[in-house]
Amino acid sequence: MLTNYTLNTTPAQGWFSGMIIVVNTIQALFVSAVALFNLVTNVIAFRECKYKKNAFGLTPFLWPFGIYVWGDAVVFGFFWFFASVVSIFLNDWLLFLLIVSVFWLVRSVGETIYWFNEQFSTVNRNDPRKLPFHTIFHNDSVWFIFQIANQCITVVTIITTVYLFHFWLKGM
Repeated sequence: MLTNYTLNTTPAQGWFSGMIIVVNTIQALFVSAVALFNLVTNVIAFRECKYKKNAFGLTPFLWPFGIYVWGDAVVFGFFWFFASVVSIFLNDWLLFLLIVSVFWLVRSVGETIYWFNEQFSTVNRNDPRKLPFHTIFHNDSVWFIFQIANQCITVVTIITTVYLFHFWLKGM
C-alpha cells in the first residue's frame, strides 16, 4: 500500500485508522491500474507507430496522461508505467502526485510553446477544422485556445507542485 503520507496512527484512533487503510488500498490500486494501463498502452502504441505508421494518429482518450498522439504514447506510456512502479516500490502516494504535477508542468509549458508556434507559423501542422472546440472557436483561433488552456494548466501545476513538494519534504 502507498502509505507514506501522514500515517502516524495508533490503535486508539479507532475508525480513522481503518479509513486510512481503505484510502491507502484505493491509492495503491489506482497507481497499480495506472501502471498496467500504461504498459498496455505502450505496447499498443508501439504497434500503431511501427507497423501501422500511425505515429500522428490522435488519441483523445489518453489525454489525461498527456498523450495526444500514438507517438506520445510510446514514450509516455513507458514513463507513466515507470513512475507508477517507482511510487509503488517506494510506497509513496505523495511522490506519485508530485510526479503527475511536475509532468503536467513540463508538458503544459511545451504545449504552450507548440501552440504559440502553430499560431504564428506559415506551416500549419494541425487543420483547425479537425481540432476539438472548432465548433466554438472557428478558423485558426482554436490554436490560441489550446495555447492559453495550456498556460492555465502551467499555472495550476506550478502551484500544485510547490504545494505537494512542501508536504513531501515535510513527510520525509
